[in-house]
Amino acid sequence: MIAEAGLAAIWLAASMALLQFIAGLTLLRAGAGQLAPLIKPAAYMQGALCTFAFFALMWLFYITDLSVLLVANNSHIDKPLIFKLAGTWGNHEGSMLLWVTILAVSGAAIAFLEKRIEAKTLSATLAVQGFLALGFFAFLLFSSNPFERMVPAPIEGAGLNPLLQDVGLAFHPPTLYFGYVGLSIAFSFAVGALLTNQVGPAFARAMRPWVLGAWIFLTIGIAAGSYWAYYELGWGGWWFWDPVENASLMPWLAATALLHSVSVLATRNALRAWTVMLALVAFAMSMAGTFLVRSGILTSVHAFAVDPERGSFILALMLMYTGLAFVIFALRIGTVKQGEPFQLLSREGGIVANNVFLSVILAVILIGTLYPIAVEALGDKISVGPPYFNKATVPIAVLLMLALLVGPLLRWRRDGLGRLKYWLIGAAAILLLSCLAIWKFAPEIGIFPLLGIALSSALAVAAWMPLRGRKLLRTPIPVFGMVIAHFGLAVSVFGMAAESGFSSETLTALAPGESAKVAGWEVKLNDVNPVVGDNWVAVEGEMIAAKNGNEFALHPQSRQFFKPPMQTSEAALLTRWNGQLYVVIAQPDQEGDGRWQVRLWWKPFVTFIWYGAILIALGGAIALLGRMGRRTKKPATNTWQTE
Repeated sequence: MIAEAGLAAIWLAASMALLQFIAGLTLLRAGAGQLAPLIKPAAYMQGALCTFAFFALMWLFYITDLSVLLVANNSHIDKPLIFKLAGTWGNHEGSMLLWVTILAVSGAAIAFLEKRIEAKTLSATLAVQGFLALGFFAFLLFSSNPFERMVPAPIEGAGLNPLLQDVGLAFHPPTLYFGYVGLSIAFSFAVGALLTNQVGPAFARAMRPWVLGAWIFLTIGIAAGSYWAYYELGWGGWWFWDPVENASLMPWLAATALLHSVSVLATRNALRAWTVMLALVAFAMSMAGTFLVRSGILTSVHAFAVDPERGSFILALMLMYTGLAFVIFALRIGTVKQGEPFQLLSREGGIVANNVFLSVILAVILIGTLYPIAVEALGDKISVGPPYFNKATVPIAVLLMLALLVGPLLRWRRDGLGRLKYWLIGAAAILLLSCLAIWKFAPEIGIFPLLGIALSSALAVAAWMPLRGRKLLRTPIPVFGMVIAHFGLAVSVFGMAAESGFSSETLTALAPGESAKVAGWEVKLNDVNPVVGDNWVAVEGEMIAAKNGNEFALHPQSRQFFKPPMQTSEAALLTRWNGQLYVVIAQPDQEGDGRWQVRLWWKPFVTFIWYGAILIALGGAIALLGRMGRRTKKPATNTWQTE
């Protein structure tokens, strides 16, 4: 009965979403709809019902109820508990239920917490949220029912994809979904403000915490996914420009631009059109990511292989939502005034430049991701890989970092470079000296790693410059958040550039007792032993890595799973302050002489990529806490108008 109760909860939640949408429409059309008092209660009920449905599905995975088709296809009686629970969202139907649950709970949170915008605008926002939820409820109920029964029930279950049987599954998808759904809230706020002619600072102040929260979760999710793929796939890379990786990066780029734009609108009453447009684009990118992952049109280690009919359903939802939103934007943008003017050389101008660079990178990645799909649909086949993305995006990223050296130091409204001449000279000196020092000690380094290290050095200094001359105890907390986030970006870029420019690799075959060298490390294979896990068997290498008289034990594995059958590599990682030794053992050498295939990498400062990402997310969290602490409890009056 648990499955049936969960399905009934989804139907009831869908009816609440419909009520929420209709009540909002009547309010917009009549000005004071009779159903208006039902909007908030409908949002609360929708959130509660979806939460019940999701926990019902999680319980079914916990008890391994194999009479439920989703559990039978994605779980196994012998699977460890953490993977049973994480399997709830480690599949198509469960992940979509998680999406809808977060969407519904977020709508309830808006209804309960938001008191800073006019009541009519809030109702319009909730109506848009209800409209978004309706489409996903229809998708669940008519195309992807997570509670469908299976008769007769199997004895064991098919098991979960071995690549997903990792602790990363427990937090990577949920954090990304919180980010995606946070952008849906920004979308709802933007459309609601357009419909009620309330695009102004109050709308931006209401939307900003949700955008910032979504951006933080996207940052954490992308970084976690990058590290998960790095150690789990055994390829030694931290970013592959895989289409599904791009599907998460594109919303982050749009959200980053939106975050800067909405802050300007909230505090300086400028960039109104930019803010609304970016809110629509950010959600469109999250929908595009959903389509790519679940349509079945991609072959990727990250993608859920789903039949094309479901992909067509998601595509139809994406086109409907984004199409209607941009039609409303086109019809209503003429009523949105420009806001306060500013000169090109100003903090606002720097943020516009930031948005332009981010938008260009977004466009380049979008084209590179979708073009092969379009070509294949026409009967041909083409591959767009890292060479295209690196050559097309890195030069723009260099310009973006150059802008970051100056932009945060500019004054609002208007400024002059003369005031910053000493910093400009200092930044140029840092860049020049860094380039000369790196080139002297590593003349073989490529141009982009060289520029990356030099720019990250200058940005690491520039990040702290906004605190110069301030009384720190009186400095707003969000300023500290901005500083830490920008410093984190410098740390990540340094890690990317160092790993790209100085990585060393050795591919060899070793017999027990033999050793190989990589970047000053000597790695010896002592023995290879069988190992048995909960639902896999493996061969495990006993290895010793030695350098400068220090020795460290390493235990890489080559695992064989049975439910479903798949072979995976479990890399052994040795982390030092200046890099990471990455060791993978594979199958016996084909010559049958007792040797084992071994691959060694030394990756200088590669961990800085994720340390920087943690700092970026931490900076965002500090800024969010500062904003929430300063937020007023006084509700907006209904007579305030921005236009």
